[in-house]
Amino acid sequence: MPKHSRWDLPLTLLGAVVLVLLVSAFVVKPFSIPSGSMESTLNVGDRVLVNRLVYHSRPIERGDVVVFDGTDSFVPANSATTRDPISGLLVSLGQSLGVVSPDGSDFVKRVVGVAGDHVQCCDAQGRLLINGVPLDERYLYPGDAPSVMAFDAVVPEGKLWVMGDHRSASADSRAHLGDPGGGMVPTSKVVGRVMAVVWPPSRWGSVAIPDSYAKVAQ
Repeated sequence: MPKHSRWDLPLTLLGAVVLVLLVSAFVVKPFSIPSGSMESTLNVGDRVLVNRLVYHSRPIERGDVVVFDGTDSFVPANSATTRDPISGLLVSLGQSLGVVSPDGSDFVKRVVGVAGDHVQCCDAQGRLLINGVPLDERYLYPGDAPSVMAFDAVVPEGKLWVMGDHRSASADSRAHLGDPGGGMVPTSKVVGRVMAVVWPPSRWGSVAIPDSYAKVAQ
């Protein structure tokens, strides 16, 4: 029988950890939903897969559910969590497996407006308007209005207007209108698109773009 080095197991485990971190960093990142702001599309504790590559082949679209780093748009830069190298590696590994909650600067929301869009609340029927077209939002949390807060904004180049599906429980672009970023999220801060719920098994399924966004004028 061939001899096994005492380093075989540690090196195998190290290789597995490096592989998980590389896949998470560049291809697909598991993400644990931290709040109820996207209910009932995504519930607290849902584990989702975030596609990091999709926006290399197409632009971010209205209706996409995205994970993004909210530093400098939703939270100040000095709020970032600092860790020593060992704990940082362990947390990164846990987050890569979707078993450790994301950092406080990570958010998940739906893209409602992209660059050049005029987003408003609301028309006489209480619907959001994008470029003057009313939006049919059947995905909203039951009983929620599209927004109880009026707003009127044009999305700058390189930015996004994002909102949670559970509007009454979401601090989204509306809540940050008065901040330096004007409530907009830079496209450069988008980690990727939420493509599927993988846990719990009862909620398995893809996260698609609602058909209603296809009616919005470009």
